[in-house]
Amino acid sequence: MLIVFNPTAGRRRAALLWRVLDVLAANGVRLDLMETNRAGHAEELAREAVARGEPLVVAAGGDGTIAEVANGLMGSDTSLGVIPLGTANVLAHELNLPFAPRAVAAALAFGRTEPIWPGVVRQGESTRLFVQMLGAGFDAHIVHTLPLPLKRLLGRGAYVLWTLRQLTRYDYAPIPLRLDGQDTQAASVIVSKGRLYGGHFLLASDAVPQEPGFSVVLFDRGGPGITLLYGAALPLHRLGRAPGVRHVRANRVEFMGNRQVPLQTDGDKAGYTPGVVTNAIGAIRIVVG
Repeated sequence: MLIVFNPTAGRRRAALLWRVLDVLAANGVRLDLMETNRAGHAEELAREAVARGEPLVVAAGGDGTIAEVANGLMGSDTSLGVIPLGTANVLAHELNLPFAPRAVAAALAFGRTEPIWPGVVRQGESTRLFVQMLGAGFDAHIVHTLPLPLKRLLGRGAYVLWTLRQLTRYDYAPIPLRLDGQDTQAASVIVSKGRLYGGHFLLASDAVPQEPGFSVVLFDRGGPGITLLYGAALPLHRLGRAPGVRHVRANRVEFMGNRQVPLQTDGDKAGYTPGVVTNAIGAIRIVVG
């Protein structure tokens, strides 16, 4: 079993990893641990593991690390395991994956899997896979500008603090896009594979992670006031039903226009528009317990 560990998770989360590994080792599971040292390294390690014939590669980190490993496994029979060490761990909440060290170890050892069908964003010659969601607009602006030391210090609270700081600094200009050939626009956009956002908070109840297609959540209104309202609605699980929010099912999402709008995928920076979002070439098997 190869464990791909993102050490930027921090000391406290690393301690959770060691507890999982201790349980696995005590039960005779052969472990190989490799740390990432740059963006894209987790994908490279996963591809190498596929070439060696590894049956299981485990992503130990947040949603971004999981997406990188998934990208390296795409098109293979190698399964994806998860040790959730990130700030939000949205995919783990989405699939009801275990968090307690003994339960995580038991799930990885047992190896029961389910499919998930990722999305892909193409920007020029580059492609990027995501397992939970892609954001365009204000939430991506927060991801792009949030200082890493603040994130490490406050965790999820850093996003709340930085959102309040940036409310009057973002321009909220409309984002032109095309959904399965139909033109529209919105102040912010979430292209979601799953139902949850920002942790365990409900956003897109019509999303189906196991099948191709996206729930595209369109925030028609922009500005500091409505954004503050959206932020208050999130922990109440009412963001998806807030005023000015639309839900559209689509298989192809095209971000158009000359203005560069920030993008984020699974909580990581993902460049700027324009770009095209489509379904990945197939599903990935993920260990669920």
